[in-house]
Amino acid sequence: MNTAADAAEPLLTLAREAAHFEGILALQARNLRHRLSEAEQAQDGFVYVEHDLPLLSRMASQSPQAIALAQGRVVGYSLSMRPSMAEWLPALQPMFEQFERMHWRGRRLGDFSYLVGGQVCVDQAWRGRGLIGALYACSRDAAGPEVELCLTEIALRNVVSRRAHERIGFIEVGRYAAAHEDWSVVAWPWWDAR
Repeated sequence: MNTAADAAEPLLTLAREAAHFEGILALQARNLRHRLSEAEQAQDGFVYVEHDLPLLSRMASQSPQAIALAQGRVVGYSLSMRPSMAEWLPALQPMFEQFERMHWRGRRLGDFSYLVGGQVCVDQAWRGRGLIGALYACSRDAAGPEVELCLTEIALRNVVSRRAHERIGFIEVGRYAAAHEDWSVVAWPWWDAR
Protein backbone atom coordinates (compact mmCIF):
# COMPACT_ATOMS: atom_id res chain seq x y z
CA MET A 1 0.00 0.00 0.00
CA ASN A 2 1.33 3.43 -0.93
CA THR A 3 1.66 6.00 1.80
CA ALA A 4 1.49 9.74 1.30
CA ALA A 5 5.28 9.85 1.60
CA ASP A 6 5.60 7.39 -1.32
CA ALA A 7 3.06 9.12 -3.55
CA ALA A 8 3.81 11.65 -6.25
CA GLU A 9 3.35 15.32 -5.53
CA PRO A 10 -0.32 16.31 -5.39
CA LEU A 11 -2.00 18.22 -8.20
CA LEU A 12 -2.67 21.87 -7.35
CA THR A 13 -5.85 23.23 -8.90
CA LEU A 14 -8.95 25.27 -8.10
CA ALA A 15 -12.04 23.72 -6.53
CA ARG A 16 -14.85 23.68 -9.07
CA GLU A 17 -16.79 20.45 -8.56
CA ALA A 18 -19.06 19.20 -5.79
CA ALA A 19 -16.53 16.44 -5.02
CA HIS A 20 -13.86 19.09 -4.43
CA PHE A 21 -16.07 21.01 -2.01
CA GLU A 22 -17.04 17.79 -0.21
CA GLY A 23 -13.33 16.93 0.11
CA ILE A 24 -12.62 20.37 1.58
CA LEU A 25 -15.43 19.92 4.10
CA ALA A 26 -14.21 16.44 5.09
CA LEU A 27 -10.67 17.70 5.71
CA GLN A 28 -11.99 20.76 7.51
CA ALA A 29 -14.19 18.61 9.77
CA ARG A 30 -11.17 16.57 10.90
CA ASN A 31 -9.28 19.74 11.88
CA LEU A 32 -11.93 21.97 13.46
CA ARG A 33 -10.86 23.56 16.72
CA HIS A 34 -13.85 22.28 18.70
CA ARG A 35 -13.21 18.67 17.60
CA LEU A 36 -9.57 18.57 18.70
CA SER A 37 -8.10 18.32 22.17
CA GLU A 38 -5.92 21.17 23.40
CA ALA A 39 -2.86 18.93 22.97
CA GLU A 40 -3.82 18.17 19.34
CA GLN A 41 -4.40 21.87 18.67
CA ALA A 42 -0.97 22.74 20.09
CA GLN A 43 0.80 20.01 18.12
CA ASP A 44 -0.94 20.21 14.75
CA GLY A 45 -2.82 23.51 14.64
CA PHE A 46 -6.51 23.85 13.89
CA VAL A 47 -9.07 25.60 11.74
CA TYR A 48 -11.68 27.87 13.22
CA VAL A 49 -14.64 28.52 10.90
CA GLU A 50 -16.93 25.78 9.61
CA HIS A 51 -18.27 26.13 6.06
CA ASP A 52 -21.01 24.29 4.20
CA LEU A 53 -21.42 23.12 0.61
CA PRO A 54 -23.59 26.02 -0.65
CA LEU A 55 -21.24 28.58 0.89
CA LEU A 56 -18.11 26.97 -0.60
CA SER A 57 -19.74 26.82 -4.01
CA ARG A 58 -20.72 30.48 -3.75
CA MET A 59 -17.21 31.43 -2.61
CA ALA A 60 -15.67 29.57 -5.56
CA SER A 61 -17.83 31.57 -7.96
CA GLN A 62 -16.21 34.80 -6.71
CA SER A 63 -12.70 33.93 -5.53
CA PRO A 64 -10.09 31.17 -6.06
CA GLN A 65 -10.37 28.18 -3.73
CA ALA A 66 -7.10 26.29 -4.16
CA ILE A 67 -6.89 22.56 -3.49
CA ALA A 68 -4.24 19.85 -3.54
CA LEU A 69 -5.44 16.53 -4.95
CA ALA A 70 -3.72 13.18 -4.41
CA GLN A 71 -5.31 10.19 -6.11
CA GLY A 72 -8.45 12.26 -6.56
CA ARG A 73 -8.73 13.09 -2.86
CA VAL A 74 -8.43 16.60 -1.37
CA VAL A 75 -5.31 16.58 0.82
CA GLY A 76 -5.04 20.33 1.25
CA TYR A 77 -6.94 23.53 0.61
CA SER A 78 -6.60 27.29 0.80
CA LEU A 79 -9.90 29.13 0.85
CA SER A 80 -10.06 32.78 -0.12
CA MET A 81 -12.51 35.65 -0.01
CA ARG A 82 -12.69 39.02 -1.67
CA PRO A 83 -13.61 42.07 0.47
CA SER A 84 -17.03 42.16 -1.20
CA MET A 85 -17.79 38.80 0.47
CA ALA A 86 -17.33 40.14 4.02
CA GLU A 87 -20.96 39.62 5.05
CA TRP A 88 -21.07 35.99 3.91
CA LEU A 89 -19.45 34.73 7.11
CA PRO A 90 -20.64 36.72 10.15
CA ALA A 91 -17.96 35.08 12.32
CA LEU A 92 -15.34 36.95 10.25
CA GLN A 93 -16.85 40.43 10.67
CA PRO A 94 -14.39 41.40 13.44
CA MET A 95 -11.49 40.55 11.10
CA PHE A 96 -12.85 42.70 8.29
CA GLU A 97 -13.41 45.54 10.78
CA GLN A 98 -9.74 45.31 11.78
CA PHE A 99 -8.72 45.61 8.12
CA GLU A 100 -10.48 48.99 8.12
CA ARG A 101 -8.74 50.11 11.34
CA MET A 102 -5.19 48.80 10.98
CA HIS A 103 -2.43 50.50 9.02
CA TRP A 104 0.66 49.07 7.36
CA ARG A 105 3.32 50.82 5.30
CA GLY A 106 1.48 54.10 5.77
CA ARG A 107 -1.84 52.85 4.40
CA ARG A 108 -5.02 51.46 5.89
CA LEU A 109 -5.18 47.71 5.16
CA GLY A 110 -8.61 48.16 3.59
CA ASP A 111 -7.14 50.59 1.04
CA PHE A 112 -4.93 47.90 -0.48
CA SER A 113 -6.26 45.62 -3.19
CA TYR A 114 -6.37 42.41 -1.17
CA LEU A 115 -7.59 38.85 -1.03
CA VAL A 116 -8.40 37.24 2.31
CA GLY A 117 -6.74 33.94 3.06
CA GLY A 118 -9.98 32.47 4.36
CA GLN A 119 -8.60 29.25 5.79
CA VAL A 120 -5.78 26.86 4.93
CA CYS A 121 -5.45 23.22 5.93
CA VAL A 122 -3.31 20.24 4.93
CA ASP A 123 -4.05 16.59 5.70
CA GLN A 124 -1.78 15.27 8.45
CA ALA A 125 -0.07 12.76 6.13
CA TRP A 126 0.93 15.57 3.74
CA ARG A 127 2.27 18.13 6.21
CA GLY A 128 5.85 19.34 6.08
CA ARG A 129 6.03 19.30 2.26
CA GLY A 130 5.47 22.99 1.54
CA LEU A 131 1.84 22.58 0.52
CA ILE A 132 0.59 25.61 2.44
CA GLY A 133 2.86 27.90 0.46
CA ALA A 134 2.01 26.13 -2.80
CA LEU A 135 -1.72 26.46 -2.12
CA TYR A 136 -1.43 30.17 -1.35
CA ALA A 137 0.67 30.61 -4.51
CA CYS A 138 -2.07 28.88 -6.52
CA SER A 139 -4.60 31.35 -5.09
CA ARG A 140 -2.24 34.26 -5.80
CA ASP A 141 -1.77 33.24 -9.42
CA ALA A 142 -5.51 32.80 -9.95
CA ALA A 143 -6.37 36.10 -8.23
CA GLY A 144 -4.50 38.19 -10.77
CA PRO A 145 -1.74 40.79 -10.67
CA GLU A 146 -3.96 43.60 -9.39
CA VAL A 147 -4.16 41.98 -5.92
CA GLU A 148 -1.43 43.53 -3.76
CA LEU A 149 -1.81 41.60 -0.51
CA CYS A 150 -3.15 38.45 1.00
CA LEU A 151 -4.53 39.24 4.46
CA THR A 152 -5.68 36.85 7.13
CA GLU A 153 -5.90 36.40 10.86
CA ILE A 154 -4.49 33.58 12.97
CA ALA A 155 -5.37 32.73 16.56
CA LEU A 156 -2.34 33.71 18.66
CA ARG A 157 -2.35 30.32 20.34
CA ASN A 158 -2.20 28.56 16.95
CA VAL A 159 1.59 28.60 16.92
CA VAL A 160 1.80 25.94 14.19
CA SER A 161 -0.18 28.08 11.76
CA ARG A 162 1.61 31.29 12.72
CA ARG A 163 5.00 29.69 12.01
CA ALA A 164 3.81 28.20 8.72
CA HIS A 165 2.51 31.58 7.55
CA GLU A 166 5.73 33.31 8.60
CA ARG A 167 7.82 30.82 6.58
CA ILE A 168 5.77 31.63 3.47
CA GLY A 169 6.30 35.37 3.82
CA PHE A 170 3.39 36.64 5.91
CA ILE A 171 4.22 39.58 8.20
CA GLU A 172 2.31 40.42 11.35
CA VAL A 173 0.71 43.86 10.99
CA GLY A 174 -1.35 43.94 14.18
CA ARG A 175 -3.17 42.09 16.92
CA TYR A 176 -6.58 42.34 18.48
CA ALA A 177 -8.67 40.61 21.12
CA ALA A 178 -12.14 39.22 20.48
CA ALA A 179 -14.57 37.64 22.93
CA HIS A 180 -13.00 34.16 22.97
CA GLU A 181 -9.70 34.47 21.11
CA ASP A 182 -6.72 36.77 20.58
CA TRP A 183 -5.75 37.26 16.93
CA SER A 184 -2.70 38.11 14.87
CA VAL A 185 -3.49 39.94 11.62
CA VAL A 186 -0.92 39.06 8.96
CA ALA A 187 -0.20 40.25 5.43
CA TRP A 188 1.73 38.66 2.59
CA PRO A 189 2.78 41.33 0.08
CA TRP A 190 2.25 39.53 -3.19
CA TRP A 191 4.29 42.08 -5.13
CA ASP A 192 7.30 40.61 -3.27
CA ALA A 193 6.32 37.07 -4.25
CA ARG A 194 5.62 37.56 -7.96
